[in-house]
Amino acid sequence: MSVLIDFSIFPVDKGGSVSSYVTRAVKIIRESGLQYQVGPMGTTIEGEWEEVIGLVGRCLGELRKDCDRVYMTLKVDYRKGPGGRIESKVKSVGQSR
Repeated sequence: MSVLIDFSIFPVDKGGSVSSYVTRAVKIIRESGLQYQVGPMGTTIEGEWEEVIGLVGRCLGELRKDCDRVYMTLKVDYRKGPGGRIESKVKSVGQSR
């Protein structure tokens, strides 16, 4: 089984530039060991449901330490079968030109 999530999280009470907060979340994602890809508007993460949703919770917990309001989006694609879909989905679109 493979779950892909497209995830973004940032505080809305910290002014115009929130990159330092996003960086804290990305650090947690990087240290998780799960496959991920950072994009301009979010991060895609691949893994088992429990792993991925637990990781989202840890990112929220980190920002809750010093943020009063946090905005988050989460899109989920569940599919039975092997992993490695972050790369294969991007490649399949690139080959269809």
